[in-house]
Amino acid sequence: MRRSLVPDIVTLQAFECAARHENFSRAAEELSLTQSAISRQIADLEQQTGLKLFERVRQRVILSEAGQRFLPEVRDILLRSERLMIAAVAAGRMRASLKIATLPTFGAKWLVPRLGRFLNDHQDVALAIESRSKPFSFAEDGFDLAIHFGQPVWAGGVPTFLCHETVLPVASRSLAERLKIGKAGDLSQAPLLHLTTRPKLWADWFRLQQASVENAYLGLRLDQFSMIVAAVAAGLGVALLPTYLIENELESGALITLIDIAMPTENAYYVVRPENKQSHPAADQFQRWLLSEVSPTLK
Repeated sequence: MRRSLVPDIVTLQAFECAARHENFSRAAEELSLTQSAISRQIADLEQQTGLKLFERVRQRVILSEAGQRFLPEVRDILLRSERLMIAAVAAGRMRASLKIATLPTFGAKWLVPRLGRFLNDHQDVALAIESRSKPFSFAEDGFDLAIHFGQPVWAGGVPTFLCHETVLPVASRSLAERLKIGKAGDLSQAPLLHLTTRPKLWADWFRLQQASVENAYLGLRLDQFSMIVAAVAAGLGVALLPTYLIENELESGALITLIDIAMPTENAYYVVRPENKQSHPAADQFQRWLLSEVSPTLK
């Protein structure tokens, strides 16, 4: 890393503030500096980058084209810096900190409702949980543990099996009563809901039931299971949903199983840890807790 190219946070703050106000005097007031200090910081930044960041027009300053391209990156750096300090302050009062990545719907429907049990037993661990839909680099994003769906493959990560996934055909109570489904073939006229990333799920399920259905690929497509759960609850159609995502809805009767034949999917859930963070007591504790929470039927 070349130190001459590492930006000074104070200078970046001055640039962002001046860009937001399009006025060096107002930026100086907000940052409790003088106008000349702001001008000097902007000049230093322009010299360091080799870019002309502002245009002077009729007693005003406006962002140049280069400044407009530069501003979003600067704001991202400042936001990340702020988050870093907040996380450091929060973790400083705890024994350990743990940054976890989870799939959005898995996190909302399975992980978070159970999380209180871990927090009660580990009140000295600072947790930060973020959603990720696709694999990422542990080195770049700084996660200590990730929950992954797919095959046990992750560059720079060590996967541990968490649970299988099985799906069931479900509908809202009102739609189920209208459809009067008794066998797989009865679904041939039902409005089917599809997950965009799994377009063959219904076709695979019908094939498993040895039912030939021409409309296996027709119907509304949504890109998140959370939206499909909402669509089913609203009576928009029938969906194949993982059992772990709809435990509460099935228990309350908000959703009805149309045919009680579950289909295992070809992928599974895994806990993934960075190769270079295998010795992490808090991550060990969280992984053990995750494994203990999985229903025996999914193991």
